[in-house]
Amino acid sequence: MIQFPKPQVAQFFRTYVITDFAVSKDEKKLLFASNLDGKMNLWAMNLPDVYPYLFAHRDESCGEITIDANNRFVLANYDKDGDENYQIYAVPYDGGLPQPFITGDPSEKYYICHLSEDGERVYYMTSEENPSFLNARVRNLQDGSDTLLNTGDAAPTYLEAVSPDEQAFVYSKTFANTYATGIVKKGDKEYSLVPDPSIVHVAQSPVFTDNDTVYFVTDYQADQSYVAKFDITTASFAKVLAIPDEEVKVLKWDKERNAFYIVTEKGVTDKLYYYELASEAINEVDIPVDIIEQLRVAASGNIYILGRSATIPLNIFQAKDGGSWKQLTNNRVLGVEPEDMVNPEVVSYTSFDGMEIEALLFRAKPECDNGHTIFWPHGGPQAAERKMFRSMFQCFLNRGYTIFAPNFRGSTGYGSEFVKLVEQDWGEGPRLDCVAGIEWLFEQNITDSNRLFLVGGSYGGYMALLLHGRHAEYFRAVVDIFGPSDLFTFVQSVPPHWKPLMERWLGDPERDKERFIKDSPVTYLDGMTKPMLVIQGAKDPRVVKKESDQIVAKLKEKGRDVSYFVMEDEGHGFSKKENEIKVYNLMLEFMEKHQLKKAHV
Repeated sequence: MIQFPKPQVAQFFRTYVITDFAVSKDEKKLLFASNLDGKMNLWAMNLPDVYPYLFAHRDESCGEITIDANNRFVLANYDKDGDENYQIYAVPYDGGLPQPFITGDPSEKYYICHLSEDGERVYYMTSEENPSFLNARVRNLQDGSDTLLNTGDAAPTYLEAVSPDEQAFVYSKTFANTYATGIVKKGDKEYSLVPDPSIVHVAQSPVFTDNDTVYFVTDYQADQSYVAKFDITTASFAKVLAIPDEEVKVLKWDKERNAFYIVTEKGVTDKLYYYELASEAINEVDIPVDIIEQLRVAASGNIYILGRSATIPLNIFQAKDGGSWKQLTNNRVLGVEPEDMVNPEVVSYTSFDGMEIEALLFRAKPECDNGHTIFWPHGGPQAAERKMFRSMFQCFLNRGYTIFAPNFRGSTGYGSEFVKLVEQDWGEGPRLDCVAGIEWLFEQNITDSNRLFLVGGSYGGYMALLLHGRHAEYFRAVVDIFGPSDLFTFVQSVPPHWKPLMERWLGDPERDKERFIKDSPVTYLDGMTKPMLVIQGAKDPRVVKKESDQIVAKLKEKGRDVSYFVMEDEGHGFSKKENEIKVYNLMLEFMEKHQLKKAHV
């Protein structure tokens, strides 16, 4: 018989990402942003045909895809090599080369917010003239006029919703991930969506159901988010719907049926509900994936979702008239079936102060197990590791590595108060949650310090550096992917519209000097004794290259074993498939080099 080798790294990474999608009003065209050909571009399918074709070629990350309701043009945001300075481009409805539409200095940002129903006015945000707080503007396509709508102040301010008659607007002021107020402006009047905006809360996902009624998601005076309503005519707030033990995260309006689709989050999975306003009836909708990334509702009542599960890569699905789901894209791991991959166990352990921490444990299959485990602190930090496909995870599992991913304090999906626990405490509580998780792994005989690798990206990279410096005895070797190394330099180098958020999120470097020193990985260089691989995108606007440069240089001065790989044409992540494959091959080679010899069990 013919013998085939184990799946190669490239097979797992030949899956593609889908960052955004849109469906035309007549549902004859579906567009999605993907690296299907190795670089980010816009792709299309002429429904019901599901064969994708290249729609717009630019080889850059794109998002916020907006299709004119009259099928005349498409708008999309594009950046440059991952720098996140998005600018607005236009593409003919039948596809072609994107042409600059609303653009400016390459260092400025322009974000699409709303396209009027008649396609004559484009509402957008820009950093131009207001880099810290942003401005809202509207461009008239008929006469070319461009009008300032709102000047952001006090905090980054975003246009979130426009009323059907375009006379009322909802803005959000983002003071932190856990503190974002909603403001309605109509004429010369301004209203807060909640009675007391000084109470820390989040107001998000606003929807105008008519010219004077806004439904939105909030956690105002609650630990878990729910659906609320604001009536402009009476300036009144009302709580509409809460789902016990679940957090509402997305609200989508089905105008023709006077109903909402509601996505909720509970720990590591999502749920979808259909809520009828008139009857107040709510029904759960079965979904084909564990995580819903995006949801679109068509005028026909058909719904489309972009979603994934631990063993199912990002795909777009369609459900017609409340019927069964049809998978429109066929994104899959080359030559590997879902049943040959690993679904995680959902486990929990008790942390240093008695708090219960939920985690995902991916156990390598017995026939693959190399006896080693990867400890993965997720990014964010106000995010979570969930039942979602990661090429890295399934590739490394196939190579025999068990993976443990804790949702330490600060993670989303466990209530507002839990998320806030990381604010102004990046390096103590979350770090000790990670330590408790490592000790749990040892107690359960899943791994030991001779067989445990530490790998993290972004905030997870920061945590990898900090754990390495303070607890090197737990690990065999460490991989840091664009992680902040010094809180003093990090807080000064973030993008301008992040700076107003840093006080609540991280703290003040002068007032909190002692804590910044204590929680900065560079403070613990002497403890960083294990082999290390550091990976960085040269165009990263969130964690700038200097963060990696400085710690690599300091460790090399001390004669430590450090490898450093910089991607010159990437930002905070991967937009180019070849870069992604190269990085993960480097990671595998690094870990295989440092495996405990004869560790196979």
